[in-house]
Formats: sequence, C-alpha cells, structure tokens
Amino acid sequence: MKDFRTISANTQICAVIGNPIAHSLSPALHNAAFAELSLDFIYVACRVEDVKNALAGMRALENFRGMSVTIPHKIEAMKYVDDIAEADRSIGSINTIIHEKDKLVGLGTDGPGALKTLVDAGIEINGKNILMLGSGGAARAIAFTLALNTKPGELSILDINERMLQQLTTDLKAGTDASIKSQLLTQNSLAEAMDTADIILHCTPVGMHPNTDASLIPSDLFRSGQVVFDIVYTPLETKLLAHAKSRGLTIICGVEMFINQAVLQFEQFTGVNAPVEVMRRVVMEQLKL
Repeated sequence: MKDFRTISANTQICAVIGNPIAHSLSPALHNAAFAELSLDFIYVACRVEDVKNALAGMRALENFRGMSVTIPHKIEAMKYVDDIAEADRSIGSINTIIHEKDKLVGLGTDGPGALKTLVDAGIEINGKNILMLGSGGAARAIAFTLALNTKPGELSILDINERMLQQLTTDLKAGTDASIKSQLLTQNSLAEAMDTADIILHCTPVGMHPNTDASLIPSDLFRSGQVVFDIVYTPLETKLLAHAKSRGLTIICGVEMFINQAVLQFEQFTGVNAPVEVMRRVVMEQLKL
C-alpha cells in the first residue's frame, strides 16, 4: 500500500465505481501492484449512483488517471466518454475509462479476460454449445468476445430481463456470424438449455457476497462433462460452483477472469507490464480472509 506521506499533487488517482462496491478487491490488488513497481499511483473504491457526475468529476481532476467500472454502470458509462474502440462500441459496455489529456477513453477488459481464462484452463470452445446466464454488461462483453474470436456451436442466452436479453440477441446476430439463441429465464427454459450445454457461463450477480446461499441452477440439471464458469469472485467458490464440483464437473472460478481483466486494466492505467503474480497473491489472500 502506498504510504500516505508520499501522496502529492503528482500522484495519479485510479478508482473503481459501482453499487454495491464494499466487496471489491480492486483497491488491494492495484495498490499492491503499484507498490511492487514503485509507481506514484493510488487506487480507491467509490460507491456511485450518479455515473454522469462521477465521470464529470474524473474529467475535471487533472491527475485522475483511470477508472474501473463495475455493476451496474458498465453500459451507462458509455454515454459520458469521448472515445470508444469499435469492438467495444459493438459490445455496448465498458469496464475501464482512461483519462487522456482532455478526453475520457472507454474500453473493455472483461471479454478478453474471460476468454484468456477459458484458454488457460484448457477448455475447447470451438464447436461447443455455450449457455450464458445473464445479458448485462459483463455478459455482453464475454458474448461478443467469444462470438468474434471463437467458433462455438451455439450460444444460448437466458435472462429475466427481456429488454436487455433481446437487445443483446439482436446486436449479436447483427454484428457476428455466431449461432445465437435466447429465451426468458424460466425453470423450463433453463432445464432445456442445460440439456444441451457443454459450457455454462454464469454472468449475473446471483451468489455474490453477501447473498452467498443463492444459485440459479439446481444441481440435478448438471450433466457429466460440462464446464461451469462463474464470473462471481466473492466468494471464491460460489454455491453454483460447489454444486457443479460435487457432480464432478470442471469448474472455473471468477477470480481468474478478475485477475486477467485487472492485469489488462493496470497496463492501460500505467503503460507498464503488470506484476501478475503479485496481483494474484493479493487477491487470493484477500479472498481467504
């Protein structure tokens, strides 16, 4: 952690905004990485409801360098930045904002972070049927990244929010060549989708601290050979993953995606290579407290 006595007018400020935000591990992770490389940066967490004015404040502060954006602001934040890469504009959500002189530049690291996590785990994606639960900001990023960079057999999306679900479906069909199917999330549609899914991607806040006793998928719906990837990382092993593990399935913890996307953010904030193992160690220590 940066010594408060060394903070000056030159110190670069970074933050994570969201609501809720008390659970975030981002400050511990980024501050440890800044300290490891002796960088004049500091990172804080801010509960934010008013995204527009939060970004106006970022724009007004000369040494406010970067911002991580988490639930529920990943889509709305796009309205208030000046520049977004074409791929991220297609995705329709961002999780990172960089203050470049007089501009705010928005980009996403969730999708690339999730894809790297699957690849690192040795999961074959091409030709496999993917079931995605959720259609919010992180889901959009992951869905577009997979649809544009891999060749899944079918990507099936379920959610209770009909408007977001239809928007994501329409955008994916217009912007990619992937085979897309979507339905409202019900007991019947979930059971039907689970019957053919090879890879399950859970992209909702269900099961996140403090509501850790919740899971969207009853354990009797799992099939042998499935891979279950829960992007929730607090707790380290969600109830969903515990159920999948008890059935002998391959599980992937959300902490891996969290670390991968944070490494990409750190490198955008600082312009230097991230100390990945330091960041991993800090996250794991925090999650085991």
